Amino acid sequence: MDDLDGRLIDLFATDPRVGVLEASRRLGVARGTVQARLDKLAASGVITGWGPDLSPEALGYPVTAFLTLEIRQEPAAGGGHDTVAAHLAEIPEVLEAHTITGAGDMWARVVARSNTDLQRVIDRVLENPAIVRSSTVIALATQVPYRVRPLAQETVQHG
Repeated sequence: MDDLDGRLIDLFATDPRVGVLEASRRLGVARGTVQARLDKLAASGVITGWGPDLSPEALGYPVTAFLTLEIRQEPAAGGGHDTVAAHLAEIPEVLEAHTITGAGDMWARVVARSNTDLQRVIDRVLENPAIVRSSTVIALATQVPYRVRPLAQETVQHG
């Protein structure tokens, strides 16, 4: 990524509804250059989507929790990460899941309508027999929201 890529990412991150023509005008480059750069950034996986960012809170899910899952490791016995991941993908309240190192095997970020509803979400997660045990931590406040832009800026500045 170079400076133009960084400026392009910043522009679309701060004003996602700006069109390619307007972006070319604001950046002082040809429309074709903007489109080619966007296509390159998307093809390389730097830009992963153009959809709106959604707020779970505004959708009625103000409770965020993190589940640490311990998983039965024998795939032949219905265990394994892939089995659990497929199960979690079917639960709308599971926002993301990651295989991890450390005390657990998988980490999942979930949302719920209330603390009482969180129990329903956890119970649904635990329906999968490949999950041996779970521990839950409830988030009280978001101090640093999910972000990647500073990382892209760092990449442009320091390669």
